[in-house]
Amino acid sequence: NNGCLCWYLCVQALLTTMTQSIVVQVGQCGNQIGCRFWDLALREHAMFNDQAIYDEALSTFFQNVDARKNPPKPIPTGKAISTLKARAVLIDMEEGVINHAMKGPLKELFDSKQKVTAVSGSGNNWAVGQYRYGLEYQEEISEAIRRTAEHCDCLQAFIIMHSMGGGTGSGLGTYTLALLQDEYPDVFRFVVPVFPSHDDDVVTSPYNTMLAMNKLTDHADCVLPVENQALGDICNKINKGVQNTKLGVKPGSAMSDSKGKKKPWDAMNNIVAHMLLQLTASSRFEGSLNVDVNEITTNLVPFPSMHYLMSGLSPLYSLSDVSIPPRRLDQMFTDAVTPEYQLAKVDPRRGTYLACGLILRGNVEMSDVRRNIERLRSTMKFVPWNCEGWKTGLCRHPPLGQPHSLLALSNNTCIANTFSNVADRYVKLYRSRAYVHHFTSEGMDAEELPNALESCRSLIDQYTSIAQSQPTPPRLELI
Repeated sequence: NNGCLCWYLCVQALLTTMTQSIVVQVGQCGNQIGCRFWDLALREHAMFNDQAIYDEALSTFFQNVDARKNPPKPIPTGKAISTLKARAVLIDMEEGVINHAMKGPLKELFDSKQKVTAVSGSGNNWAVGQYRYGLEYQEEISEAIRRTAEHCDCLQAFIIMHSMGGGTGSGLGTYTLALLQDEYPDVFRFVVPVFPSHDDDVVTSPYNTMLAMNKLTDHADCVLPVENQALGDICNKINKGVQNTKLGVKPGSAMSDSKGKKKPWDAMNNIVAHMLLQLTASSRFEGSLNVDVNEITTNLVPFPSMHYLMSGLSPLYSLSDVSIPPRRLDQMFTDAVTPEYQLAKVDPRRGTYLACGLILRGNVEMSDVRRNIERLRSTMKFVPWNCEGWKTGLCRHPPLGQPHSLLALSNNTCIANTFSNVADRYVKLYRSRAYVHHFTSEGMDAEELPNALESCRSLIDQYTSIAQSQPTPPRLELI
């Protein structure tokens, strides 16, 4: 009996252990998104934590320390907040964005041991980030991650953010991803890569994107692609909504400076940050039906390489810090599976679903979820072997400024169109072998470029094959 009791207590302790995640932000884009994420995360937790107590929700992404000690002394949960430190590693081969973060309003969240920087940049060259800086800074990056991981009681996930078109984000970002797989094989690796728009002004971005995508397919557990073009369209939609309601963006808001002047990239970065807060809500707050990050990969990734999930968010207007009426619940479900609300330029309605996850926040009843799933089911094509491929999560804590919100995660064959566009841009450039010498001069094998294209086409073929699959006919029964 005593043995059974001990076993039960151990299981209960494991089930109630709060997990932590580490954010690894690489390159200019990754660090700009990171700054918005940390700002919005603090604001969100402040909304629910009016007692200034370091609780388990805060411990997911923050460590509480006594900064008067050297080194700072960790403070356990249940105690008053002293100094919060982000569970983050900041990497960039140019110092500008990280130095701005270290001197700005969020400077108390970071210390010098959390950053890895250089001064010369990667020159929009994947091979420079991968081979030159990857090898040169491997030990420094590994040590910064190790120090951050040592302060986690139960490290569950790394969230890596970087661009696909630049040199540092694509090259060093994917090098860091492979490093994490090697050193922390049991910790989930979620990647949020920002794909360039079709009119991107970086000439070598087709190479950078293709080479980085090859690494994402090989080393990530789950990839949540974001496209600049989609983010820009969403921001235009928000701005149009603001103009139609004759409301302006508040000075000092998440999307403006103290004088009310809009910041050019923060609006787009806020959307990505909001998606990450929605994704991790169940890991941070209580809910009637929590979905942990490991459940996302388990339920939405049926095959190892097909781990690319589309993100649909509703509402979007809450991101502009204006008092716009909330979306009706039923409308929110409709929005989240339509093209205008996707963070990539895709149309899930034209593809086939391998699986779909719905993560809701706020006062939403399960009966409302079931009703809307039944309503949408007829408009969504699922693979015949997973017609009931839904995963639902309910978190009772609403997002900032809205009574409820919805993140729809779709493993959908429509992502093949995005990959095809990447391949087309790559082929146009590679046909003449333009700029290849800049990559091979950094130690990259020339065969990596055609190999990356072959990997991309193989992935496209996998999704296309799924889309063309037909329902299995019912077996005849002998009477």
